[in-house]
Amino acid sequence: MDTVRVALDWTPNTIHSGLFLAKHKGYYKAEGLEVNLVSPSADEYALTPAKKLALGQADVAIAPSESVISYFIHSEYEKLVAIAAILQQDVSAIVTLSVSGIDSPAQLDNKVYASYNARYEGLILKEMIRNAGGKGEVKEITPPKLGIWDTLITGEADATWVFMPWEGLKAERRGVSLHPFRMDDYQVPYGYSPVLLASYSALSRDKEKLSRFIRATAKGYIEAASNPEEAVDSLQQLSNHPSLQDRDFLLESQRRISSYYLNEKGRFGIMEEQRWERFIDFLFEKGMLEEQAYATMKKETLYTNELLEG
Repeated sequence: MDTVRVALDWTPNTIHSGLFLAKHKGYYKAEGLEVNLVSPSADEYALTPAKKLALGQADVAIAPSESVISYFIHSEYEKLVAIAAILQQDVSAIVTLSVSGIDSPAQLDNKVYASYNARYEGLILKEMIRNAGGKGEVKEITPPKLGIWDTLITGEADATWVFMPWEGLKAERRGVSLHPFRMDDYQVPYGYSPVLLASYSALSRDKEKLSRFIRATAKGYIEAASNPEEAVDSLQQLSNHPSLQDRDFLLESQRRISSYYLNEKGRFGIMEEQRWERFIDFLFEKGMLEEQAYATMKKETLYTNELLEG
């Protein structure tokens, strides 16, 4: 039995349902795999999933497409490659509380933003502000990751970045109205988020094992898309996480996110070259990528659909 260590990007939630369903129903074992789904809370978020992968502490990691770009630049680490997109569309947004009266990114000038301290996060936010007519002058704070969303409620921050089918739903159920600012609405051609990552060397060294992992994972997400109840059962039973006790919340979150797992042909994980191209072109044009790094990325592979085709 081969082992695959998967570094999750967050505590278990409905974004991960396909992985838990595949494990719960024995799809990984049928492929001769023992898959360990490792929550970042195991090390108190000390290392990002991509860093764990780059250091050899994981075989697969879940991260945004920015992580692939970052590790192309960090020459001291092995390059990473996206092997599947978990979501086909971006379901995230920069949000403010409706009661704040901030109903445009332009109004975030000189306001406080609660950041995850991701490489391009602040730069993307500032570009959104400028595209909305502001100056792009915002103060960033980096609270503990599990407390980032709460900074809006406590008044410590005016805005932060959330997944709408999770924190957005949490706010809705608490009677908290939000103003969401989506990347596409402010001329930011955002990439895929999140994606499954592997290291370049593993694509040749462990290609057959990764193919089996992707095959079982795709089966899990395809079933999760059509059966939210079963997906939630698997997530709750296997993770046994204290944040997953509210079944009604999980079912509603699952229903909202399930439609984004698959493309228009009903396939999981497939990525389009044009979307990757638009994102790195945007980063370069806005001065977020140096010319040499940009030229290298245009020639080399940031992602592959090969394992999915197999």
